[in-house]
Amino acid sequence: MSAVVIVVGVSGAFAENQIVAEMYAQVLEHAGFAVERELDLRAREVSQNALESGFIDVKPEYLSSLLLFLDPNAEASADASDVVRRTAELVRSDGLTLLTPSAAQDTNQFVANAETARRFDLPTMSSLGPVADQLTFGGPPECPQRPFCLPGLHEVYGVLFDDFTPLDAGGPLTVDALKADEVQIGLLFSTDPSIGRNGFVPLEDDRQLQNAENITPLIRSEKLNGEVRALLDAVSARLSTERVTELVGEVVIDGQDISTVARGFLMANGLLYPSEGPPVAPAESPRLVRTQGRACAFIGGPDRPISPRCPDPPSS
Repeated sequence: MSAVVIVVGVSGAFAENQIVAEMYAQVLEHAGFAVERELDLRAREVSQNALESGFIDVKPEYLSSLLLFLDPNAEASADASDVVRRTAELVRSDGLTLLTPSAAQDTNQFVANAETARRFDLPTMSSLGPVADQLTFGGPPECPQRPFCLPGLHEVYGVLFDDFTPLDAGGPLTVDALKADEVQIGLLFSTDPSIGRNGFVPLEDDRQLQNAENITPLIRSEKLNGEVRALLDAVSARLSTERVTELVGEVVIDGQDISTVARGFLMANGLLYPSEGPPVAPAESPRLVRTQGRACAFIGGPDRPISPRCPDPPSS
């Protein structure tokens, strides 16, 4: 067991982020690190302070939302590599490192309940502008300050709602309020399976308010070494938008436990093996890669766990 303790947190306390954070925790534990979890941090305003202060050590983040949180005057982009470069520069001075982004993206998704979409003929965000003053919008309490939420809606689409009801971050309060017509427009996430399940109509972002939002590990640099990097990057390499949507559905619709869902994904992708131990297989030569100037050995494949080992160089 490593003497290093790594505290895994979340960007916000919603199922998708908690699932990915739990994946980070489980692969780190599997590799021998002592892990603690803080998966109930409500929003980025809380979790970023927790990360910078050392209360947590790593969390899953969303590229453009993080960039604009750190620098409200930044120009976000749909180009993930550009957003990574600029965000990495901003966090470096705070002792943080942005790792390799996953292919999985989750953007804000504004939806109308079915009756509202039918009544006002709302296929796009542009079509919402002329009728928004007759509608109530529901979303997270911090929405009035978030550039991709109410400020962005007004700036890009000229949207001004009749009223705003603070609810939760794409969670059951928003879903229930839409179903009860307490709000007519709500903010969910693009990977939320409850959109289709409840007949909500996703409004097309026809003027591209949303930008690159790849799920990406953000970690305190003092807790980062070659092995930790390889473990977290291996999780990111296996995430896709479609698969994340399915995993969220297993939790929020089917009622499965977050830990169980995360473990099932990791086992199916060769990053964990059953508790009785790895399957027996003939010895094989490790595949070596260079990570941060060190050789990391990866042994595994479809039927065996991928277990990176990145020894520290000898001290001089």
